Amino acid sequence: MELTLYTRHGCHLCDDMKAVINRLRQRRPVTLIEIDISTDIALERRYGQDIPVLLIDGTEVARHRIGEHDLRLLLVP
Repeated sequence: MELTLYTRHGCHLCDDMKAVINRLRQRRPVTLIEIDISTDIALERRYGQDIPVLLIDGTEVARHRIGEHDLRLLLVP
């Protein structure tokens, strides 16, 4: 299972979401790919301040916040 997190440096909501993901990664092996939108003009236009954005296997599942319980349910095969 692959998680993609669109983020940027200095984003406190991004840090919060990464912490939730990392807690769950300790119990379930998933790949996390972090993409800093500030390095890509198209992503910056697409997401702007509307981050973090979390995708699971290419499907968007959350913006701004996700709780540990909700993410755990999404990761159930």
